[in-house]
Amino acid sequence: MAGKPDISAHQETFRHLKEVRAEAIRHTLLARQFHAERRDLLRSLIEEGFSQADIARELGVSRQAIQKMLAG
Repeated sequence: MAGKPDISAHQETFRHLKEVRAEAIRHTLLARQFHAERRDLLRSLIEEGFSQADIARELGVSRQAIQKMLAG
């Protein structure tokens, strides 16, 4: 039965792994903020009278993509 590996030899790897994890969490939070902001902007355009099709054409995406953005 083998013993536990020597963690001290990999401290730099663990430090880097923790750093990468923290950055991934930060990016996830930013993405959520951007999605909410995008949804609010889309809703305001629709309230001003733009159709989903109008917005989709302007952004170069499908109308279904706009529906998903609004639902998010």
